[in-house]
Amino acid sequence: QVQLVESGGGLVQAGGSLRLSCTASEGTSRTYAMGWFRQAPGKEREFVVAITWSGVYAYYADSVKGRFTISKDTVKNTVYLQMNVLRPEDTALYYCVADRAGGVRSGRWYERELEYDYWGQGTQVTVSS
Repeated sequence: QVQLVESGGGLVQAGGSLRLSCTASEGTSRTYAMGWFRQAPGKEREFVVAITWSGVYAYYADSVKGRFTISKDTVKNTVYLQMNVLRPEDTALYYCVADRAGGVRSGRWYERELEYDYWGQGTQVTVSS
C-alpha cells in the first residue's frame, strides 16, 4: 500500500506563493502519474494538475494555468506543486494523488477521481485577500 504524505500548505496573502510537496512511501516504478486535487469549503473536489511519471505530459486545470507548475523528483519519489500569484479562490484542502501503471486511459482521464489509486490526507492552503 502506497502512502502519500503532503507538506507545504499554509496561510499566504493574495499574490503570494507556496510550494507543496508530496512524497510516496514506496518506489514509484509502477506509477503512471501523480497530481493534485483540491476541495474548497462547500464545493466539490476538483482536479488541479497531473504529471505522468515519465515527465512527458503535464495537465493543468484552466483556473491554474500560467500560475501553478508541477514537477517531480523520481529519485526522491516526490512531486512538487509551485503555486504563484495565489488568489483567495485557491483556498482549499489540497490532496496529492497517484495513479498506478496499467489499464487504458482515454479522454481527459487525469480529471477523473476514480482514475487515482492512492490519495494523501490533504494539506490546507489558505489565501487571504
